[in-house]
Amino acid sequence: MLKQRIITAVVLLAILLPALFYPSYVPFAWVMLALIGAAAWEWGRLNDYGPRLSLFLGVEMVLLCALSWWVGLLEVPLLAVWIVASAAWVLGGAALLRVAVPGWPRVPKGLRLVGGLLALWVAWLAAVQARMVGINFLLSILVLVWVADVFAYFTGRAFGLKFTRNKLAPTISPGKSWEGVWGGMAGVVVLALAWVWADSAAQASDPSLYTRLTERGWWLLLISVVFLAAMSVVGDLVESLIKRSAGAKDSSGLLPGHGGVLDRIDALLPTLPIAMMLAFL
Repeated sequence: MLKQRIITAVVLLAILLPALFYPSYVPFAWVMLALIGAAAWEWGRLNDYGPRLSLFLGVEMVLLCALSWWVGLLEVPLLAVWIVASAAWVLGGAALLRVAVPGWPRVPKGLRLVGGLLALWVAWLAAVQARMVGINFLLSILVLVWVADVFAYFTGRAFGLKFTRNKLAPTISPGKSWEGVWGGMAGVVVLALAWVWADSAAQASDPSLYTRLTERGWWLLLISVVFLAAMSVVGDLVESLIKRSAGAKDSSGLLPGHGGVLDRIDALLPTLPIAMMLAFL
């Protein structure tokens, strides 16, 4: 299992990193297009739409993103989109976590379908526009999610339930603890401060998300990164909730050893548009 995970990770990095660091944003946009299309196919399967309709949804998502690209949507400011998407994630995420697994089937199937596809489309727009802003800017968002996840895992393993009596969401993800969430938040604060220092030392012409936030005050930086860490947890929990409702361990088997595409990008779905909103509001 570990060997399979490593091989898959190496293959993914061999595709993603050259696309990310290529002088033009175009290769990265194509890679993200493929990933979001696969995620839409998984979304159809998780909502019991059958193999043919799920495949159609994946193709439809690719066409929607490609059409958005062709009409020039990537070239215009999309602040209103980021604001609406951020509000939807905060309010919708809170509502879903409140009703937990039993509440998901009560959401109208059409609303589930459209909501999921819109979340994927907005995430593609946000990821590609972030890459157009700059490599350093996009990396600062991606690494924030990864650091939050890593710090949460190790902090949870070391201190889980030592300061609180209840787990974070026992019916959705029994392994997560409040101590892990706090550890993830502490980790991203350290990351942000270190990144701002590195930007300043290198006199970066491509400012990170953190440097952009400090231009409006250190208080905004600290609040923003903690909020983003919290929303990355929300994205992870929402996907876990949906998988439990569907009776699935993974969103698919597309990535051997890692599950599916949604399993890898769930925390990015809310954080990408929220980060874009915070950077350009």
